[in-house]
Amino acid sequence: MRILRPIALLLLALLLDGCTVGRFVKWNFADRRDHRKFPTRPLPASNEPFQYAVAAKEIGPRTANYKGEQIPFDTWLEKHKTTAFLVIRHDTILYERYFKGYDEGHVHPSFSMAKSVVSMLIGTAIADGIIRDVQQPIVDFIPELKANGFEGVTIEHVLQMTSGIDFNESYVNPFGTVAKFYYGRQLEKYTLQLKLKRAPGTQWEYVSGDTQLLGLLLTRALRAKGDDRTLTQYLSDRLWTPLGMEHPGSWSIDRKKDGLEKAFCCINAPARDFAKLGSLYLRKGAWRGKQLVPREWVETSTTAGTANGGVTHYRYQWWLPGTPGTYHAEGILGQFIHVDPANDMVIVRLGGGYAGVPWDRVFREITTGYTLAR
Repeated sequence: MRILRPIALLLLALLLDGCTVGRFVKWNFADRRDHRKFPTRPLPASNEPFQYAVAAKEIGPRTANYKGEQIPFDTWLEKHKTTAFLVIRHDTILYERYFKGYDEGHVHPSFSMAKSVVSMLIGTAIADGIIRDVQQPIVDFIPELKANGFEGVTIEHVLQMTSGIDFNESYVNPFGTVAKFYYGRQLEKYTLQLKLKRAPGTQWEYVSGDTQLLGLLLTRALRAKGDDRTLTQYLSDRLWTPLGMEHPGSWSIDRKKDGLEKAFCCINAPARDFAKLGSLYLRKGAWRGKQLVPREWVETSTTAGTANGGVTHYRYQWWLPGTPGTYHAEGILGQFIHVDPANDMVIVRLGGGYAGVPWDRVFREITTGYTLAR
């Protein structure tokens, strides 16, 4: 009996790992260790790393209100399951904290912050002549979708999440579309099965399927130019290496052999390297004397546009919070690269938890005086 029990547990584990629903049950909900669950493609550290200066004297938030009690801000962060928190101004780290065994080299999954990175890559692909412009129909690159009625869907529709695709974004339903995309091993097949539920350009709806469409589209666009680089390699060449990333990172893929990047999520890197993506946009896409992302692309991507179903709080895979001029990449469980151009600041928050924390207000209060109240 004692021998049979571990065998039964092994068989159960193999069964759970063998299908999408099984993997959902096995791993349950997303957590900060998700970069270990999937195969990945490497994003090597740069041979010419960029390092932020560190303030001689720490300048940062001191206290926070936690359940009616004033406590040190770093204690407040820890109580809210933060693993990394950075405040950077004028390319200088003013405040830096790590928790739960993390440090400046510890890798963390981006979750949906990756969507903003994919937007960057669409901008560079247009500059590189790989894509014509945002008005180009996506069926130019994914002709299989003509059968599903996608002829009128443009790259801009998908960027702006007004494509009208039918996609269940529920994170608690093992049979939902997002679970299939996240835990499944046939991303291209699933993407080609997408259908529309409304006319494109009529209504905004946040769905991860739009970003996965962008990932497949860019992969196809590279191949059409005779370029056999993967999405990860294109990111590495165009942004990761030039930005001077200090630590090895990666991008999760759906399966080991010939895998496709989980474009809607799952770029894995430490906090300081994520911060450089925000610093790049602070500089309007310029870095070390080179225009890595077109200036016009940066400005358009982070400015509200309400035409054709657009909304004031989202543009081209970036979130636009209430504070005018600010924007951020955001992922589930409270992953943020927050950019405040007026104050020349980038704030990175990584971790778990998130429920009930008004991070937009936290960032605003930090950038306007380093005070915080719940």
